[in-house]
Amino acid sequence: MRCTLEMDTKTALVSYIILDTIFVGIGMGVPFFCILFGFPVGWYLGKRLSINNLHISDILKSILKYATFTSLFTLVLMLIIWGPMTIMLGDPTVNFANLGIPLILYDPKISFIGWLILMIIISPFLQLLTTVFASNVTLWRSSKKTN
Repeated sequence: MRCTLEMDTKTALVSYIILDTIFVGIGMGVPFFCILFGFPVGWYLGKRLSINNLHISDILKSILKYATFTSLFTLVLMLIIWGPMTIMLGDPTVNFANLGIPLILYDPKISFIGWLILMIIISPFLQLLTTVFASNVTLWRSSKKTN
């Protein structure tokens, strides 16, 4: 475990990119596993940044920066996967009821718009929140152990 926490930043970034891409593939374009992946990433950030004995404000700033980078990568993946589907909104011949998305709103087209907003915008934001939450809990737990 110590070896994992001491790996260089480029190796950690490449590992994250590979794993996040695999999790998008496992979810078949739905970033549910990417959101859950925010918990171990947050733990890793909290542990790794607390090793350097930085001031708490610097640690929290770095956590937010790295969590933003991870969610931006997921946002880019979602734009690649779901972005081309936005062209269908201008096509009057598309049958939105047969696209295979959950029809949770009153109209199939409105449900499709909600689905795109959920996949492209809300899911990366949820990943950001899980990463920040897990890293803050990790910092809190490690500070309780040192006190």
